[in-house]
Amino acid sequence: MELQVQLLMNTLQIGSVYVLFALGLTLIFGVMKIVNFAHGTFFTAAALIVASVMMWGIGSMEMSVWLSYVLSFALALVAVCIIGFVVYVGGFQYVLKDLNGSFILSIGLLLLLNGTYLIIWGGVPRSIPAVVPGTVTILGASLTMQRLVLMIVAAVITIGLYILVHRTKLGLSLRAVAEDQEAAALQGIPFRRVALYGFLIGATLAACAGALMATVTPVTTVIGDDFLVKAFIIIIIGGLGSVVGAIIGGLLIALIESFGGYYFDPSTATLVMFALVIVLLIVRPQGILGHAEK
Repeated sequence: MELQVQLLMNTLQIGSVYVLFALGLTLIFGVMKIVNFAHGTFFTAAALIVASVMMWGIGSMEMSVWLSYVLSFALALVAVCIIGFVVYVGGFQYVLKDLNGSFILSIGLLLLLNGTYLIIWGGVPRSIPAVVPGTVTILGASLTMQRLVLMIVAAVITIGLYILVHRTKLGLSLRAVAEDQEAAALQGIPFRRVALYGFLIGATLAACAGALMATVTPVTTVIGDDFLVKAFIIIIIGGLGSVVGAIIGGLLIALIESFGGYYFDPSTATLVMFALVIVLLIVRPQGILGHAEK
């Protein structure tokens, strides 16, 4: 029983980060109808900024670990929003609803930003001290306080996004544009402005995931690329453009990784993921909660 609880805790921990990251990707697709292969660079930027600024705050400014992390988290979100605004205004606004154009643009941005990160930060992995030290026992399973806080923060952000999308005027505009751009424009909804908001929210979600993940894993200049593959698997399973589908897909992939990796091995778990994607593409290509194109 304790083993199953431990594996379930592992599922929730990594799944919460997968969900945050995939939510940003699926939100951008739902509103803008583009596939952003550079989405992982937002994750990477936030993780690198947190790792760098936090160590600077602790070493040079003699800040507490907690204060240094909060400051670095805020700076990471601001920096990623600026990066997101620049790449949207300078590129993505010209390829809205253009899958081929967005594919070429996002691949170019991926290479450009990864190269820039490598020049600035170098290739040495960076680690930061635990922000919340200690461990907690849940039904016999041991979990670090750091990972527990990560899960709670990720859950709060996810709930906040759900409320934003379903209970606010901006969320209504995002859903309307995602459903039918032309009909939304006829109702007076400014498509390009809403698309910008959706893109920035998606980038911010990726930044939150990166800033949280930086506390529990070494940070490299390509860390976001590893999560990007999982994110695409998640949104294919859950359904492109579906918020709830991204949540289900993220937790399902984390479950396969955790239990499959323990009872078999990580390679087998990865094969199961891709097999699941293949079956879904054949049986239900729109995903679990996606809508088929009319």
